[in-house]
Amino acid sequence: MDQIIECVPNFSEGRDQEKIAQLVKEVVSTEGVKLLDYSSDKDHNRTVITFCGDAKGVKEAAFKLIKKASEIIDMRYHKGEHPRIGATDVVPFIPVKNATMEECIQIAREVGEKVGRELSIPVYLYEEAATTPERKNLENIRRGEYEGFFEKIKQPEWKPDFGPQEMNPKSGATVIGARNFLIAYNVNLATDNIDIANKIAKAIRFSNGGYRYVKAMGVELKERGIVQVSMNLTDFNKTPIYRVFETIKAEASRYGVNVIGSEIIGLVPAKALFDVADYYLRIENFSENMVLENRIYE
Repeated sequence: MDQIIECVPNFSEGRDQEKIAQLVKEVVSTEGVKLLDYSSDKDHNRTVITFCGDAKGVKEAAFKLIKKASEIIDMRYHKGEHPRIGATDVVPFIPVKNATMEECIQIAREVGEKVGRELSIPVYLYEEAATTPERKNLENIRRGEYEGFFEKIKQPEWKPDFGPQEMNPKSGATVIGARNFLIAYNVNLATDNIDIANKIAKAIRFSNGGYRYVKAMGVELKERGIVQVSMNLTDFNKTPIYRVFETIKAEASRYGVNVIGSEIIGLVPAKALFDVADYYLRIENFSENMVLENRIYE
């Protein structure tokens, strides 16, 4: 591909495999894009699909996905641990190769306008595409979630950027934007006490005085009988994975709780993992040129 733009839409369905397959099919059947990954979580009741392509391809695939989600997901019956306001909850566009942030902002606006006009779904623009400072942060937009948005959307300051100023009962609302790469990273704790996960999340997230590039919340994984610190790392170069992991371990030990594992949702840049290896192995004079695959394919 001469141009690569990544798109990572999140959907409010993580349990019905048939519906998830229908969403994935929309990507696979779109010319000019490549499916990179998809993952679902039953406790979160959420699916994240990652694909890439040129501007034309990602625009088409993103709209097809939002349309399909509006047909097969009914928010009136949705329950899950992850915050959400719509069947298609959030759709970010990320410049990767021969693409600019300005192009991704324009794509977000074009897709948002079409979704609002053709599907009658309220659309909010966020991150770099945001039209007001209050809408830059996804948490601000999503506060109140689907259930609370029926009243929130009536407030003048929360008039959607596109679409009707009333909630779509079945599909909810959708947030579309442009941003840089982030890592969805979760750490699992050997306890079912959600208060501990919430306290740790509060200690590490930026909004409460923690790391500048960390967004975090506590989540119950009821199927496994444990809790999780669920995070978005918005700049792994400035707040690396290992630093967050070690901080969570230290905070958990205060409550007599062990970390039993961690997980990455979606894809992660190789450099982020190289940084982890370098930190724990203390490799002297380490560089990415020492990685075999990097030399083979350079």
